[in-house]
Amino acid sequence: MNAPNLFRLVRVDLDEGSIGRSNPDVEHERAVAIYDLLEQNTFRPRGHEGGPYALTLSITGNRLVFDISLEDGSPVVAHHLSLSPLRRIVKDYFLICDSYYAAIRTASPEQIESIDMGRRGLHNEGSELLMERLKHKVEMDVDTARRLFTLMCVLHWKG
Repeated sequence: MNAPNLFRLVRVDLDEGSIGRSNPDVEHERAVAIYDLLEQNTFRPRGHEGGPYALTLSITGNRLVFDISLEDGSPVVAHHLSLSPLRRIVKDYFLICDSYYAAIRTASPEQIESIDMGRRGLHNEGSELLMERLKHKVEMDVDTARRLFTLMCVLHWKG
């Protein structure tokens, strides 16, 4: 019998008061991003003996707030992450995603592949920066950082 993984997220909630609702397409993308994150992740707040964990994301001013609790709601820690260092990558990521979706309709497979390679490169850069910014606060694997970066981008997507 496998031991339960105590260092994982089992719930992700978005603070509706600070993030707000969006159009149905954006809401769908948010739901998919959360589903993907919960499917498989490694998430360990530094100095904590184990969860599993629940994460509530909110935005306060220019900060993304990671409010981490145990599955039962007992508070663990809250981290406020400045969005300023991530702003350029998120903006560039949106631009290349727009180009990618436009290319799907009209471009050749080679052009689509080139744009997609650029999109993946920016996604990797954003994920690495997110991991770097959180490294003293939360230990996570690359796939978890990638999924959190995706969710962070979807939170800012106006649709």
